Amino acid sequence: MHNFKVLMAQIRQYKRSTILTPVFTLLEVLMEILIPYITAALIDQGIEAGNMDRVLHFGGIMLIMAFASLFFGIMSGTFAADASSGFAANLRKTMYGNIQTFSFSNIDKYSTAGLITRMTTDVTNIQNAFMMIIRIAVRAPLMMIISLVMCIMINPNVSVVFLIAIAVLGVVLFGIIGKATTAFRQTFRKYDNLNASIEENVSAIRVVKAFVREDYEDNKFTKAATDLYNRFVRAEKLVVMNMPVMMLVVDFCIVAISWMGAHYIVAGTMTTGELTSLLSYVMNVLFSLMMLSMIFVMITMSAASAQRISEVIEEQPDIVNPENPVMTVRDGSIDFVDVDFAYKRRNVSYDKDGNEVITEEAVSKERSEETLHDITLHIHSGETIGIIGGTGSGKSSMVSLISRLYDVTNGSVSVGGVDVRNYDLDTLRNEVSVVLQQNVLFSGTIMDNLKWGNENATLEDCKEACRLACADEFIDRFPDGYETRITQGGTNVSGGQKQRLCIARALMKKPKVLILDDSTSACDTATDAKIRRAFATKIPGTTKLIIAQRISSVADADRVIILDNGTINAFDTPDNLLKTNKIYAEIYESQQQGSGDFDEAALAD
Repeated sequence: MHNFKVLMAQIRQYKRSTILTPVFTLLEVLMEILIPYITAALIDQGIEAGNMDRVLHFGGIMLIMAFASLFFGIMSGTFAADASSGFAANLRKTMYGNIQTFSFSNIDKYSTAGLITRMTTDVTNIQNAFMMIIRIAVRAPLMMIISLVMCIMINPNVSVVFLIAIAVLGVVLFGIIGKATTAFRQTFRKYDNLNASIEENVSAIRVVKAFVREDYEDNKFTKAATDLYNRFVRAEKLVVMNMPVMMLVVDFCIVAISWMGAHYIVAGTMTTGELTSLLSYVMNVLFSLMMLSMIFVMITMSAASAQRISEVIEEQPDIVNPENPVMTVRDGSIDFVDVDFAYKRRNVSYDKDGNEVITEEAVSKERSEETLHDITLHIHSGETIGIIGGTGSGKSSMVSLISRLYDVTNGSVSVGGVDVRNYDLDTLRNEVSVVLQQNVLFSGTIMDNLKWGNENATLEDCKEACRLACADEFIDRFPDGYETRITQGGTNVSGGQKQRLCIARALMKKPKVLILDDSTSACDTATDAKIRRAFATKIPGTTKLIIAQRISSVADADRVIILDNGTINAFDTPDNLLKTNKIYAEIYESQQQGSGDFDEAALAD
């Protein structure tokens, strides 16, 4: 019921169409119900009486009613299509809009494939169910009830056969539905696995080909598709039994009513026209019952989709603006005070095939994974800070707290002397520019991508940012320069070029804090050195935090933070760390011994 309320709130501007659909459906049903009644009069008073005037009279009435039924049906279908399509559009828009407000911790709760499935397959299921509810679910009960009344009015005794048939058909059909319901619920859970396989393969197709794993990926997809196919077949086998069972009952009713009706006609208590209309009403009732059973199947199929959609719509962002946010960042100073941080993950289980199984318990429970512990430090505005540490030591997690991509579990993080939780989010993130570890470019031109940092930037602004990021070197070689189109995901540029464009995009904000999360790893050491020199001379007032794996990338930093298992092992100048810190010294020695970079000599320039 709660999910129903959440979804119905999305009808909004389509309430008129939603209301008019059943109104026109009711008028359509009335016309269809009256036609057999007029047919009986045409047969009895016209055809059997040999009165052509009555035949023309009742025939004209039937023709008018048929056209009226057609008109009402068209109007009902038109409004139903408008209401259901608009409802689906609102659902997608609301989900997409809410996803945009998610913090990183909210996003962590859902897989990419799961969100795509919710906005496509699940919404389509709801759209189809909604159309059936406002049209067929109104039409079928009305048709059945009114036809039943008409049957009883014509001959109560014959109608008993038909009532018995309805009871039998109802028991059988709803028994089938009960089993089909469980089967469909299990089936729709497999959509995420199929979409995940597709999304993972398409996005990583170059890796697949490089490692000659096409057959493996094909087998993995085939397994997911076959599993989905088998489950659908099991569910559909149950549903398709509706038709043969219904036809058996219909045939039985026709035979029984025809036999009884013949006796009544011979006895003179029923006319041929009444028997004809009675048979029409019986067919109407039985087909209406079958339509009702299909509606329940569709609603059942959509119940899981409704829950999944409601989850996304109702998901509340963990990070929101305070009531009276600070709108100005004074400078780029950064303070961590007794900071602890832990990721929150859902508890999930997996079936024997390795597929994720989402249960009510999994959704309601969360487990914490502590990543940072007892972090306290002060960074002066304009400092260049290097951050190094082993994989999983918490480097990316620590810098994510500065722009409030996540909130601390305990303690506080301040920028410009103000706790980041007191800032307006847009203000903070415009002043704390982050180049994430996963570099992402969007389809469009290079200029379009750069303007993500500043939509009002001029061409000269873009060129200046690209000079600082050493991106101008390759952009100028492109025939179309800054109008060169970037394919989806930036697949037509190299890893180093992509990184430099992402750095340039971040610089377009002219931030007070610039965070580079291992953002020059794909650049050669000469380019890395040029970028660092440009930062030192061109944006000296910007606080720069550089996460790196190469010692050379942080060798010129004012100070270096060494993280080890989520805690600060050391925080000092590179020279002092080389003398006093074992971790830094070991990394330095191992990289010096493994040196031999082809452009090493360029560093001396």
